[in-house]
Amino acid sequence: MLNTYADFAINDAAIPVIPGKKSEAEKFAGADITYSIEAMMGDGKALQSGTSHFLGQNFAQAFEVKYLDQNGQQQHCWTTSWGLSTRMIGAIIMVHGDDQGLVLPPKLAPYQVVIVPIFKTDEEKASVLGTARNLKAELVKANIRVTLDEREGQSPGWKFNDWEMRGVPLRVELGPKDVAKQAAVLARRDRPGREGKISAFLADLPATIESCWRKSSSHCTTRLWPSAKATPTTRKLTTS
Repeated sequence: MLNTYADFAINDAAIPVIPGKKSEAEKFAGADITYSIEAMMGDGKALQSGTSHFLGQNFAQAFEVKYLDQNGQQQHCWTTSWGLSTRMIGAIIMVHGDDQGLVLPPKLAPYQVVIVPIFKTDEEKASVLGTARNLKAELVKANIRVTLDEREGQSPGWKFNDWEMRGVPLRVELGPKDVAKQAAVLARRDRPGREGKISAFLADLPATIESCWRKSSSHCTTRLWPSAKATPTTRKLTTS
C-alpha cells in the first residue's frame, strides 16, 4: 500500500512524497510496523499523508478475531490497516493552491474544462450557447470532463472568479465575436490565457491538459529536489 500511496500522490495528485518506515517512537500505537508517505508542502514542511500499518495479531487478540486454519485449529488473525483520509485533500490544497484559490491537477479535477458563455442580447445568447453546447459535446466525445456554465443572474467576470477559486485547470471564454471568428479565449489556471481557433483548440486540448499536469508536477518536484529537471516519476522512490 505504501507504493500505491506514492504512485497516486506523484502520478495523479502531482505531490512529491518521501515514503518510508516510521520510527518506533512514531509508529501507530498497537502496530508492529508503520509505513507512511510524507508529502512535501510548498513551505518545505512535511505532512504525513498516508499510513499503512502491520498490526500483527495485537488487535485480533484484543477483540478475539479468529479464523480456522487448515488443521481445524482456531488462530488469531494477522491484520493490517491502511487508507487515505481527508488529509490528502488538505495536501492537494496546500501544495497547489494560491492566493486566488484552488489549483487542481487535471487528473483529479472533477471538471477539467469549464465553458463560460458571454452575451448581452437574446440574439447573442442563442448564437453563443449554440456554439458552446456543440463545443461541450465535442469535448465529451474526447473523454474530457467538461461543464458549461449556463447560470443566469451572474456576470461572466463573476463566473471567471468562481471557477478560478474552484481550481478548474482550463476555462474557455466564448463570446459573440469569438463565435464569428470561430475562435475562443483559453485561460489556463496556471498562466494567462490566449486566443486560438476552436478547431485547433479541440485538437490541442489533450496535450494542453497533459501540459498543465506536467507543469504542476515538475513545479512541485523542484520544491523537494531543486536540481530535478524532469517529473517526479523519473526519480526512483525506495523505502528504508
